[in-house]
Amino acid sequence: MNIFNRIFKVGQAEAHSAINQLEDPIKMTEQGLRDLRQDLDKSLQGLAEVKAMAIRARNDASASRAKALDYESKAVLLLQRAHKGELAAAEADRLASEALVKKAENEAQATRSAAEQEKFEGSASQLEQNVQQLKSTISQWENELKTLKARVTVSTATKTINQQLAQLDSSGTVALLERMKEKVAVEEALAESYGQLAHESKTIDQEIDKALGHSGRGQATQELQALKTKLGLE
Repeated sequence: MNIFNRIFKVGQAEAHSAINQLEDPIKMTEQGLRDLRQDLDKSLQGLAEVKAMAIRARNDASASRAKALDYESKAVLLLQRAHKGELAAAEADRLASEALVKKAENEAQATRSAAEQEKFEGSASQLEQNVQQLKSTISQWENELKTLKARVTVSTATKTINQQLAQLDSSGTVALLERMKEKVAVEEALAESYGQLAHESKTIDQEIDKALGHSGRGQATQELQALKTKLGLE
């Protein structure tokens, strides 16, 4: 079938070395699915038409059989009336013969219609199998298309990240970090140096006071009081 030829071509297109972008097989698959859906619509329409013809043939066969029975009944009535003297025997025979001819014609028509019904039902059965196969193919391709789109999303994201990583200047970044470390080390050393200078600039008195603390000031007060007593100032 042309449908499956197209499917095969789409499969070939996916593997073809000339296709470098994932978007191409996606677009081709989507177009293939659109074609398959159109074929499915046509197949469903054809299936409905064939089933309608089978139904019509069945109805024709039923109607022809009913007419055949009716003509047979009429032939019997004609002969019965002739037997009762209600109708001339010759006329009854003529009309009964015509009725039997009509019966035979309708039986033949019923046979033809029944044969057509069987043929149409066979065609409908084959078409229905094709429709089911087509539906299954469309479902399969739709699922594969979803998977392909998901793979494209993942691969695109991965490619973008890898490109960004590849474009990073690793050597420049390392050099920048080293310069920052060196600057921090210099600042730390400078801070320590200023601390040492501040410690060295303290006066001897500051050092004495620091060493004596509150006890040193208390001793100075006691000595001052003793000096005043010695001088007789109190």
